Amino acid sequence: ELQRTRRGHTLYLLDEPTSGLHPADVEVLMRQLHALVDGGSTVVVVEHDMAVVAGADQVIDLGPEGGDRGGRIVAAGTPAEVARSAGSRTAPYLAKALGS
Repeated sequence: ELQRTRRGHTLYLLDEPTSGLHPADVEVLMRQLHALVDGGSTVVVVEHDMAVVAGADQVIDLGPEGGDRGGRIVAAGTPAEVARSAGSRTAPYLAKALGS
């Protein structure tokens, strides 16, 4: 699917796509995903790798914990906005990935 030359307005949902990948392969995947977005598609990624999250256009941080104690939106916005969010446990890690 990611190699098709003709792309339409497609919604891609990916759960932890970088899990187990070598860092060089993560870079290749991220370039491919950005190309899909540039081509008019939407990519929604569930990810815990803050370097990947830092490269997103928008971030929705769910929490405050996992399982039954989570599932609520604690922060949303650009990576920089979420990194500044006082209520987000993700914020300090994302800020570090952003270099701020």
